[in-house]
Amino acid sequence: MNNFNLHLPTKLYFGKDQHKELSNLIPAGSKVLMLYGGGSIKRNGIYEKVKGELANFEVLEFGGIEANPQYSTLLKALEIIKSEGITFMLAVGGGSVIDGTKFLSSAALFEGDEPWDILAKGIRTEVGLPFGTVLTLPATGSEMNSGAVVSRKEIGQKRAMGGPGLFPVFSISDPTVVASLPERQLANGIVDAFTHVMEQYMTYPTAATLQDRISEGILATLMEIAPTVMKEPDNYEVAANFMWCCNMALNGIIQKGVPTDWSIHAIGHEITAAYGIDHARTLAIVLPSMYRYKIDNKDAKLAQYGRRVLGLEGADRAVAEAAIDATEEFFRSLGIGTTLSDYQVEEVASFPSKCVEAMEAQRTIILGEKRDIRAEDVRAILQAAL
Repeated sequence: MNNFNLHLPTKLYFGKDQHKELSNLIPAGSKVLMLYGGGSIKRNGIYEKVKGELANFEVLEFGGIEANPQYSTLLKALEIIKSEGITFMLAVGGGSVIDGTKFLSSAALFEGDEPWDILAKGIRTEVGLPFGTVLTLPATGSEMNSGAVVSRKEIGQKRAMGGPGLFPVFSISDPTVVASLPERQLANGIVDAFTHVMEQYMTYPTAATLQDRISEGILATLMEIAPTVMKEPDNYEVAANFMWCCNMALNGIIQKGVPTDWSIHAIGHEITAAYGIDHARTLAIVLPSMYRYKIDNKDAKLAQYGRRVLGLEGADRAVAEAAIDATEEFFRSLGIGTTLSDYQVEEVASFPSKCVEAMEAQRTIILGEKRDIRAEDVRAILQAAL
């Protein structure tokens, strides 16, 4: 097992009616900016609940943060933060709203001239403007980690950022919100969490036995509850397990002491930047072709996954191949396409080369747990995903 440091400073309040803790969690006297997305919180009742708990605070609002938070939109919120002297932010939404708030947390204290440099230059945030979250969409685990992704449509880029200053002070996770989510978002959340685990688990065998077992438990749970989540999102116990799986998938615990991959995400971000396809769906496009392409490196772990999670039997290579097929079928059972051709996008045939060019324009392509995935590999993986 590799050496590691673990620090999870976010206070998690999980369960029904935990929004009632808000007035005790935000520092007294704070000037609060409440951030949210397209307005669904006003239709499902969450807005009223949160606003009711903020009655003793001075509160400003900023809505309209996109599903892939756009830099141009976030700059408008940044103006409010600086001009109004905001001292605390509250993100009420899913991973995109929380990611956007993390960028603002960093940008509010950034001393440079161009906040985009935080992402473009990979500047870690050691101290940010404090914020909390009220989770409305389980998927990314952003409510309990320090990472974020922001898009800049005008230059066709989607970049990641992070640092210890970007952990939420607190996060409220109430599984009852799952009942109001449409099937598309439910399916996306399941695939997003599933792939987060796979990026940290599907590398090569190590001595980190407990991390493997926790990862396999999350994967097996997601597969087990997925049909019920899709059909009965108002089933509280199933919704609670779904929300907790999404959190555990990316709260930092299963990645400690083990090698990680993240090449699927790196390539998926380029698909979103080019076509606007939902993040989770880009992961479903890349994952099967990635694992088939890298099967010689991942066959032992794929076989372990096939046996322990999927209950497959046989020789390692046969189980590894069957495991990839079964995972792809799982994604499709949720109504999610696993090839670019499943999405009505233009110039599909030329995309592999364009994607590689876009990635290399940002930095040299060196991906994978063994740092052995280069430009020609990305092109071949995408070609197989057409």
